[in-house]
Amino acid sequence: MCEEFRVLTAEEIIRYLKLEPLQVEGGYFREIYRSTLKVSASDLPSVYEGARNLATSIYYLLTPGEFSAIHRLPSDEIFHFYLGDPVQMLQLYPDGKGEVIMIGNDLAQNMSPQVLAPGGTWQGTRLASGGRLALMGTTVFPGFDYRDFTLGSREELGRLYPDFIKWIIKLTA
Repeated sequence: MCEEFRVLTAEEIIRYLKLEPLQVEGGYFREIYRSTLKVSASDLPSVYEGARNLATSIYYLLTPGEFSAIHRLPSDEIFHFYLGDPVQMLQLYPDGKGEVIMIGNDLAQNMSPQVLAPGGTWQGTRLASGGRLALMGTTVFPGFDYRDFTLGSREELGRLYPDFIKWIIKLTA
């Protein structure tokens, strides 16, 4: 027998999962895993300065008015949708192309519950219109390190990806 569950508020999720504001990027997060295994600098591409943990993962919550500012990592990042409303993800690729991907669990509406943001791809997310919250997780390989984080510039990205200027404006400060 499956019992119905009460829909949680963003404040309750923040409290239960002990999330904190993600200052640079936006939204709320908590790191839940950092591999103790390391990859040496000599075994990584030259874009990495120093050794990295093999993998990391976080919880990530978006609420109205919040967005994940466009940023880039050299590592692959996999997004996992857990609950809430759909999320729109902008991905801008090194070859000058881009797309908006819907993250969510309504498969019949072409949403994906798991999405890859390939390393080197500019990415940003926001709740779909009318959404009240979305709880996701991300897993990064090799693991996240702040030395790898590059925040996107509205002017530079607008010049490089003019077809996506409306999205770039929505996902930059």
